[in-house]
Amino acid sequence: MPVKTKFALTPGPATREAFGRALVELGRENRDIVVCDADLSKSTMTTYFEKEFPERFFSCGIAEADMVGIGAGLASAGKIPFVSSFSVFVMNKGFEQLRVCVAYPKLNVKVVGTHSGISIGEDGPSQMSVEEIGLACSLVGFVVISPADEVSTKALVRAAAAYVGPVFIRTGRPKTPIVYDAGQKFEIGKAVQVVEGSDATIIANGLLLAEAIRAAETLEAEGISVRVVDMHTVKPLDRDAVRRAAVETGAIVAAEEHLVDGGLGVRVAQAVAELQPCPMEFVGIRDTYAESGATGELMEKYGLVARDVVAAVRKAIARKR
Repeated sequence: MPVKTKFALTPGPATREAFGRALVELGRENRDIVVCDADLSKSTMTTYFEKEFPERFFSCGIAEADMVGIGAGLASAGKIPFVSSFSVFVMNKGFEQLRVCVAYPKLNVKVVGTHSGISIGEDGPSQMSVEEIGLACSLVGFVVISPADEVSTKALVRAAAAYVGPVFIRTGRPKTPIVYDAGQKFEIGKAVQVVEGSDATIIANGLLLAEAIRAAETLEAEGISVRVVDMHTVKPLDRDAVRRAAVETGAIVAAEEHLVDGGLGVRVAQAVAELQPCPMEFVGIRDTYAESGATGELMEKYGLVARDVVAAVRKAIARKR
């Protein structure tokens, strides 16, 4: 089915907004759901949960490491804590506690980072988290998720709540296009193939999924058939989807709003090397911190838009030949 008939990419809310709404729904269904936030509830959107369930909301102040420890304690007491702050703060400032207090004892803590990547925009590099996927994947036993739109975020937040064990979910600040129809099923560790294709595969997640779809549409008009796979779960990676892409299309482009070093592309490349070597190209942030600016301008400047994905696909296909 042509891309444009199935994926209109209509405007939708930010994934942080979808997270906040899903959290309230979960709170109504399960009294064991509790939330910890580091003085940013109006930005992380946990404020919705705070207003409805004040007795289950814990404001931890600007103390992300302590917040992680509190979440670990709540998990030890049988609760299902969602611990949330900007990705750069909860992952960088709380990493030691995530490692020792959550990963090592394998506690049932759900960590949600908002305002991820460079799309945070004008707030600048000190608040742009471009390495948290790599950090989260290095935490033993963690599931790592990067949803692309409102539908997938709500579904994957629910999946995270049902999963027993530590989870990190990456969400963003800007509004995102709607990729999926309501009711689309998502499973932790199982990618979703959103576009059929035979000449190359784009494996993407987060904001770059919509750009990958746009790229596939552009290339389709030129007679190039490109598969698009939403690798919403970075860990555990859907290695079978990677293997099929390599075998059936013979070229792969990994696209992400994250440092190329340590992100989705590195994990896909590892699977490709082990399972079925093929040409690969990478779309991501190239060993640099971004500057302050408008979201759209930053995505263009740092090579994270559809035309960059198109160029990478062409390069990968040329190498295949």
